Amino acid sequence: MAEKGLDIEEVVVRTGLSPRTIRDYARLRLVVPSVVEDTRRLYSVDDVARLHLLRRIRPIGFTLREMRELLVTLQVIDNPVVTYQRPYLLERLEMFQEVARFRTARLAEELQQARQFTAAMDAEIARCRQDLEQR
Repeated sequence: MAEKGLDIEEVVVRTGLSPRTIRDYARLRLVVPSVVEDTRRLYSVDDVARLHLLRRIRPIGFTLREMRELLVTLQVIDNPVVTYQRPYLLERLEMFQEVARFRTARLAEELQQARQFTAAMDAEIARCRQDLEQR
């Protein structure tokens, strides 16, 4: 790890995201490199953690706006200056959790249907092969 942060190649290895996706997230201001030195942009450990979070929630179908709201909520909730807002911020996190659970359940249903389709296709192909062998 570089003294001041990780370059994009190191972030790619750690997160499994493509350089393009990481740059897109920076352009969209979801995760901006913490350190800029001349032409190098370096990512902190916290930046990498946010990128990991985005990678995990992307399949759930959160919009860019929802991703941004979640990141901001997570960033602000532990700030001692906003203690009075913690109940509201916790409600926001619970709402994101509820949405994630709902969407995860929907994805699980879709996966089950895909598995059933694959099994039906396996059976049909096996039947066709058997028919060909008998001729």
